Amino acid sequence: LLLQSLLLLASCLRSAAAFPKGCYPSEEEGLKTFRCSNARLTEVPRDIPNDTNKLYLDSNRIPFLPRDAFRDLPLLLELDLSHNAITSVESGAFRGLAEHLHSLDLSSNRLVSVSKDTFSNLKAKVNLSDNPWRCDCRLQELIRTVDLAAGSSGGIMCDSSAQEEHVGKAFLQVIADTDFCNVYKKTTDIAMLVTMFGWFAMVISYLVYYVRQNQEDARRHLEYLKSLPSKQRRSEESSTISTVV
Repeated sequence: LLLQSLLLLASCLRSAAAFPKGCYPSEEEGLKTFRCSNARLTEVPRDIPNDTNKLYLDSNRIPFLPRDAFRDLPLLLELDLSHNAITSVESGAFRGLAEHLHSLDLSSNRLVSVSKDTFSNLKAKVNLSDNPWRCDCRLQELIRTVDLAAGSSGGIMCDSSAQEEHVGKAFLQVIADTDFCNVYKKTTDIAMLVTMFGWFAMVISYLVYYVRQNQEDARRHLEYLKSLPSKQRRSEESSTISTVV
C-alpha cells in the first residue's frame, strides 16, 4: 500500500512538473478543469489533459491562435481566452471543438478583423466584446455567423471604420442603418466598370492609331508615286496591282 501511494505521488509530481508554471488541474462542479489564469503564457500550452472540460487561459500574453490549437481537447465545454493580446486567429484554430464546446470567451483582446470561417460549425456562445474592431463587411459577415453570448453584443464597438462617424459606436447600432457588404459590392461594381471602360478606351485608341498610321503610309506612298516620271509610275502602279492580286 505504501509503495502504491509513493508511485501515485510520484506520478502526480511528474504530471505537475509537465504543466507550465502557474497552471494546474482541478475539478469544479464535477467537471475537469485546467486553469492557467495569469500564468504569463505567450502561447497555448501543449500538455493540457485531453479529458479537460473547462480551460481557463485568461489574463495572459497569448498573441495569436494557430490552426488546431485545441484539437486534442475533444471534451472541452468552456474555453476562456479573455484578457490576452490576441490579434489574429487562424482558420481552423477551433477545429475539433464543434461537438461539445458551448462557451468561448475572446473578449478584451486586440482583434481587429477575423474571417467568418474561423467559427464555422461552432455552436458555442461567443463573446467578442472589448476588442478594437474595424467595422466593415468582414465584421458584418462574422457577426451573422456566430452565436453571440448573452449581453455581449453591446460591447462590440467600432474602433475604426471607413466612415468616421461610425467610430466609437456599437456595431449593432451602426448596421441598423448601414449595410457594409452592400456598400462594398457597389464600390466593387464601380471599380469593375471603371476598369472595363479603361480597357475599352485603350482598344479604341489603338484602333484609331492603327487606322491613321495606315492612312498616313498610304498617303505617302501615293505622293511618292505621283512624284515619279509617268512611265515609271505606271510600272510601279502595275507592280503594286500585281502584288495585291
